[in-house]
Amino acid sequence: QVQLVESGGGLVQAGGSLRLSCAASGRPFSRYAMAWFRQAPGKEREFVARITWSGTITYYTDSVKGRFTISRDNAKSTVTVYLQMNMLKPEDTAVYYCAADTRPFSTGASSSTQDYVFWGQGTQVTVSS
Repeated sequence: QVQLVESGGGLVQAGGSLRLSCAASGRPFSRYAMAWFRQAPGKEREFVARITWSGTITYYTDSVKGRFTISRDNAKSTVTVYLQMNMLKPEDTAVYYCAADTRPFSTGASSSTQDYVFWGQGTQVTVSS
């Protein structure tokens, strides 16, 4: 059974930090690029960051570059993907989702939700001003 389980969300003041985690199991996720998306109330789900299967290449949306860092740990059967979020802003408030690419060993950039086949249930991040 495929599972992507996010954790680490919460309420933080502007300028603060949070670290999100995504535990992915039920599939050889070590072979797949993983990504974080977010969705604010009344808005479409948007791409935040992506990391290739090996962890050597990362991509970020412009609004989080220099503040967020995506990483992964492939060492165990359950792959864990992290999103370190620093210098948080109120506009970062959203539900954050972890997602797995449809294609094994993909190394290119992909910010479309259609390129991701498995999704977690999301974790709420709220940044107060």
